[in-house]
Amino acid sequence: MNLRDFSKAGHTPTLLCAFLYFDMSFMVWVLLGALANTIAPRLELNDAQRGFMVAVPLLGGAIIRLLLGVLTDHIGARRTAILGLVLTVVPLLMGWLWAEEYEQILITGLLLGIPGASFAVALPLASRWYPPHYQGLAMGIAGAGNSGTALATFFAPRLVPLVGWHGVFALALVPILITLALFVLYAKDSPNQPPPKPLKAYGAVLGQRDTWWFCLLYSITFGGFVGLASFLNSFFRLQYDLDPVVAGTCATLCVIAGSFLRPVGGYLADRFGGIRMLTAFYLGVAALVWTQALLPPLVIATALLFGAMGLLGMGNGAVFQLVPQRFPKEIGVVTGIVGAAGGLGGFFLPTLLGGLKHLTGSFAGGFVLFGLASAASAIALVYAARAWEGVFVGQGGKAAGVEGGAWSAEREAPTSVEA
Repeated sequence: MNLRDFSKAGHTPTLLCAFLYFDMSFMVWVLLGALANTIAPRLELNDAQRGFMVAVPLLGGAIIRLLLGVLTDHIGARRTAILGLVLTVVPLLMGWLWAEEYEQILITGLLLGIPGASFAVALPLASRWYPPHYQGLAMGIAGAGNSGTALATFFAPRLVPLVGWHGVFALALVPILITLALFVLYAKDSPNQPPPKPLKAYGAVLGQRDTWWFCLLYSITFGGFVGLASFLNSFFRLQYDLDPVVAGTCATLCVIAGSFLRPVGGYLADRFGGIRMLTAFYLGVAALVWTQALLPPLVIATALLFGAMGLLGMGNGAVFQLVPQRFPKEIGVVTGIVGAAGGLGGFFLPTLLGGLKHLTGSFAGGFVLFGLASAASAIALVYAARAWEGVFVGQGGKAAGVEGGAWSAEREAPTSVEA
């Protein structure tokens, strides 16, 4: 691929703004998880309350993601992103100046779902500028913004001794306001903006069984990634009695694996078939988290969770290699719904881990159940794929991933993947 041709094909300032918006928004989205080791002891929260506090921003992101997706269709991605950045200031001010009690922090966390919904805006903004043969790279650059989760887990615990946890919310305003300024100055909507999708389009795809299959699949891969990214700080602190900074470092190592291996999952799915690779990813995650349920020593646990997060990240890429093949004409609507399901899955995982730790005194049960969910997803995928014969048409007329082929040339290739 010629990078010079790529830079001429689209709008580089908008692509970089989309990445920055995604990156800074994801950093803010998981801020409560990154600060949980300070907030929970101060408020004397039990493990179930801690898990729920960490999970609430993920629930907010799942709900608001649908709203921002509709706004992106109707008023444009640039305006929606600017609105999202302005509204992100609200929970940051609340965390800085207002949130003192548990209930106040939960309200703040729910509004942190606004930046968590940023991928509903950033990825369409970037992808619509590029022709189909460059969209993979454009989406990869913009989608790398999920690395913002690693920024939160690494920097937040280190800033707490200097400015306090309220001060971390104040400092987070700085990159958000800088991003807002850059967006206003440099980001532009593509002239290829598609017509707004009517609300009935969402109802139409919700009536299709495969939409729900993809919701299930993504709730495990993305839900597992973002749920663990939010909770691993607490896990390492509670399970191994680590200093908050050391716990944040261990969590960051694991988050990095999930963030940067997502494009590898898409590549492997293209090369060997999405169904085949995604099934392998699910089974690999199940094996690793079941081993983690034994609660091994710290070094082994970090290695296991690094591997599990890497597989979940690759699974995210593999899911969205399959979605455009099954729904080439409804891609925008379907990925909006599937993306919301991913955030919802992220809400349940910290709630599960914290709740079972509170009830049983151990994290083992939570990891066992998550492993069962991952293994069940592999079985569900194999079952669902039986109905995809002739829908995902590959070499020899087999479903893509079963025989490793791509979809048939007769099928319309998607023009935008808005995951």
